[in-house]
Amino acid sequence: MAAIVNPITLLFHVLAIVGLSCLCLIEAQKGGFSVELIHRDSLKSPLYNPLETASDRVTNALRRSFSRVHRFKPNSVSTKEAEGDIIANAGEYLLNISIGSPAFDIVAIADTGSDLIWTQCKPCSQCFQQDAPLFDPSDSSTYRTISCSASQCENLKGSSCSSDNSCQYSVTYGDKSFSNGDLSADTVTLASTTGRPVALPKTVIGCGHNNDGTFNEKTSGIIGLGGGDVSLISQLGTTIAGKFSYCLLPISQTGKSSKMNFGSNAIVSGNGVVSTPLTKKEPDTFYFLTLEAVSVGSERIKFTGSVFGSDDGNIIIDSGTTLTLVPEEFYSQLESAVSSQINATRVQGPEGLSLCYDAQTDFAVPDITVHFTNADVNLLPLNTFVLVSDAVACFTFSSNQDFAIYGNLAQMNFLVGYDTEKQTVSFKPTDCSKN
Repeated sequence: MAAIVNPITLLFHVLAIVGLSCLCLIEAQKGGFSVELIHRDSLKSPLYNPLETASDRVTNALRRSFSRVHRFKPNSVSTKEAEGDIIANAGEYLLNISIGSPAFDIVAIADTGSDLIWTQCKPCSQCFQQDAPLFDPSDSSTYRTISCSASQCENLKGSSCSSDNSCQYSVTYGDKSFSNGDLSADTVTLASTTGRPVALPKTVIGCGHNNDGTFNEKTSGIIGLGGGDVSLISQLGTTIAGKFSYCLLPISQTGKSSKMNFGSNAIVSGNGVVSTPLTKKEPDTFYFLTLEAVSVGSERIKFTGSVFGSDDGNIIIDSGTTLTLVPEEFYSQLESAVSSQINATRVQGPEGLSLCYDAQTDFAVPDITVHFTNADVNLLPLNTFVLVSDAVACFTFSSNQDFAIYGNLAQMNFLVGYDTEKQTVSFKPTDCSKN
């Protein structure tokens, strides 16, 4: 799920005031911690639909991939210092977290393309109610009861909550889904795989009380993992030394889950690791890399740039976009190089995928290498072709006007590590089912 955040003074005030001094986080920094990462179509996911076929799931993922692309347009970012919208779209992987004290367990979409952590709540009907609980444990409904106290509003804005909506946020989605609600602060707890939960006190969160579209009783919101000020990563801050990593399972492994790692657990090292610089650009939500070329066999195709620029930071890496999307002219060269090296029958595929083959007969896929600055990532066939039905396999790269987004199919079975202090992203070929 990718989101574009309109910078607002409200959120910068939050970070100047809210602290993260819990002893458990100090310990987490020393040893690191990991949480379970679940694909939305896994048997472990509350979104799992046993009536869907494997091709149904792939088709739905492709549809989400295309529908979210326009969220990345630089000209859609407003720099006005006022209340703004957070624009996002459907995500792919889920995390289990708890919010409040006593805690409520929720399942939310883990999204490297957005910042705010938010969950579904009932309306904040008494904003000035002093010492009111953020969440009401007696409420067993999907939408949790919230009351943001005057002191909480002061922490968020520097002044009392008033009728000018100074404590509110708005989220709009490409498929017409949306969430509107109140900003507040409470404890967020991650269920570490070590068995010892990691608590994050005074975490800025959004409590959505007007939500519609793709959100239902099974998923409760979004965990923003982007580079902006109110993402989970930024709010963890020095406690994780700016490090997190994930290992995305192939979509065919529906009965398993992998891990998302934080702190020292997120260091990617050993044989086969390659690292490339992160480029700081606006909006700071996104993680920008520099793509130099893509090789198909011995043919190297130079990348000439995208709407994000022709030099540094010309492509976004996003765990929520399924396909790898590149500008049309570059894609045309890439498709030509790939098709010239495949001896198989071309067939019609889903809308948006132009290079598809009859999968009823095995065919050899050429070696494809993605050349980021200082990092050559050698892709496997599972990264470059996907079964969209029992009889059709399609190339996982696609054209989309001027955009360049490195999607999650290309990241499967790689340990992908982000270091926001050193400003690098690392890739290590990994069997994610064993990670």
